[in-house]
Amino acid sequence: MSNVATILRLASGEGDSGFHAPSIVDFFPAPIFFEGTIFEFNRLQLVRVVAALALIIIFMVAARRAKVVPGRFQNAIEFILNFVKVNVAEDILGKEKAPKYTALLTTIFCAILAFNLTGVIPGLNIAGTSLIGLPIVLALWVYVMYLGAGVKAHGVGGFLKNSLFPPGVPPFLYVLLTPVEFLTVFVLRPATLAIRLMANMVAGHLMLVLCFSATQYFIFEAAPAMKAFGALTLVGGFAITLFELFVAALQAYIFVILAAVYISLSIEDEH
Repeated sequence: MSNVATILRLASGEGDSGFHAPSIVDFFPAPIFFEGTIFEFNRLQLVRVVAALALIIIFMVAARRAKVVPGRFQNAIEFILNFVKVNVAEDILGKEKAPKYTALLTTIFCAILAFNLTGVIPGLNIAGTSLIGLPIVLALWVYVMYLGAGVKAHGVGGFLKNSLFPPGVPPFLYVLLTPVEFLTVFVLRPATLAIRLMANMVAGHLMLVLCFSATQYFIFEAAPAMKAFGALTLVGGFAITLFELFVAALQAYIFVILAAVYISLSIEDEH
């Protein structure tokens, strides 16, 4: 990883004077510990650890301070829990099946939201989901869960039949339809979950860095006639920050909605 980061820094011209647009090097920070080993630890991994610990601490404090008459903090936590339970699990899976998967969906939603929000937190400044490894882990988690749910509900043969041979289709069309369904169920669903999440976080980070690095350049390094543009890029940076807050929540919602939909498709009798 350190060799990749070094090559990317050289390719991006890091170290030269003047304005530098954001590049892929931002997502390959230099190692902090254990450089050159399988345990190499960099700033992006540190951001993920910070987000995970913060999430655990928040819910531990909420659980220990829970009261019959909730305060603002408890209300906020309960709003998130009820939102996933009612607006995702129950709406998509139904009230009978939802309790079995509510904990899974809530954990996924809160984890992705926490990792996404690190992209706009000063001092962290990069989303934990902006490198493909973590989105792949989350997508594989959902993948295993919906395959397991489908096999448990219908057996291996029944699950494959429901997934690959949709009812009501003329038999001769299965020659074309079954390969498409196979790709959809076993390849495209997990792949699109991971790629969509990562791509949105990468785009948001690059836009933020572009605005704020341009602001620094215009104010401190550009010619006097160009300094006024710094105000425009600064306003743009704050606007994109607000937009990134929305995107962070939206991507967590989309991911968990699709997870619930995939589980629902795998356990229902016909689709």
